[in-house]
Amino acid sequence: MQPPSTLGGVTPLDKIDDPVKLRRLVQAMLMMEGELSLPIVLRHLVSEACSLVDARYGALGVLSENGTTLDQFLTVGLEPDEEFAIGPRPRGRGVLGTLIIEAKPLRLANLSHSPDSFGFPSGHPIMTSFLGVPVRVRGEVYGNLYLTDKHGAPEFTEEDEATAVTLAMAAGIAIENARLHGVARDHTLTEDRDRIARDLHDTVIQRLFAVGLSLQGTARLVDRPEVASRIGDAINKLDETIRHLRTAIFNLEMTINQDGFRRMVFDLLHELTPVIGAVPHVTFTGLVDTAVSGSVADHALATLREALTNVGRHAAATHVAVTVAAGDELRLVVVDDGRGMADAGADGRGLKNMRTRAERLGGNLELGTSREGGTRLIWSIPLTLIENSPSARRD
Repeated sequence: MQPPSTLGGVTPLDKIDDPVKLRRLVQAMLMMEGELSLPIVLRHLVSEACSLVDARYGALGVLSENGTTLDQFLTVGLEPDEEFAIGPRPRGRGVLGTLIIEAKPLRLANLSHSPDSFGFPSGHPIMTSFLGVPVRVRGEVYGNLYLTDKHGAPEFTEEDEATAVTLAMAAGIAIENARLHGVARDHTLTEDRDRIARDLHDTVIQRLFAVGLSLQGTARLVDRPEVASRIGDAINKLDETIRHLRTAIFNLEMTINQDGFRRMVFDLLHELTPVIGAVPHVTFTGLVDTAVSGSVADHALATLREALTNVGRHAAATHVAVTVAAGDELRLVVVDDGRGMADAGADGRGLKNMRTRAERLGGNLELGTSREGGTRLIWSIPLTLIENSPSARRD
């Protein structure tokens, strides 16, 4: 772990007197630097910062390529109803714009202006205090960390600012590590997917096709009708298998060098596998990357996160299956073989959040029992016209 940079021989760590906070800060820094998934690093940064400085709300605004506006906005602390109420996400004006231009820590207290004047969306919950610090990667501003509404105090302290600055410094190193790992991973995955697709097409399918032709020839030599019927069934199953393989090859080729919704789902599953206790099996159907993007992708990922976290907390499952289907509607199905409905937390906050998201978008949530005796959750929302609805707009 690299030490924070100094200014006149003084580091932000020198301003942190609380040994408990200092220990928690070091643990948070080590946790981020040990993580190689960029989405997980960013979420850790915001959630750990909120915890360390007792902020009710936290956000990370990632700058666009030209460095003048916010391209991404990751939030922590907002309830689903608050998320729907705040309308379009900020683009980087007001105080948020000031942070982009000046790129230095900013603390504000006794806020009397509306959240809109600070660059937050209209409808954002009332804030009493604000703390913002830049996050730099290799000396360039990557984004800004925003913390608002300190619990139990009218303003954030100088120690809070030093804590956030130190965490942002560590995040810069972790973000660079995750980026480099992502480039290496994408290169490896692209090569592996290309090789697997070639092997499936050039070897496996050709062999199955040859076996099918051989069985067709054998069927003509068989006198017993029941044997010929069985051979015919086997040929039909081989044809079906070949169709499935061709679909799998198509999906492999579609996911090479893709940064769409499929990749987001895979990243989320990688992040939550330790929480779930099992590696989920995922299936995609339909034009997922084309149909699911923007605010729809945000809501779907938040729902999938809630569903899988519930499985990890309550189900004690050994097998978890996720299906993502896109057509006229987006349909998420999460099935496990765990303890079943009795321990599914049907009245819990997680399910309430998922149901709220679905209903606000004109969809619904179904909860039932899987064939394995565990829980089957189905979350569906219409895709046609959904991007035109006020509740769905975020950007």
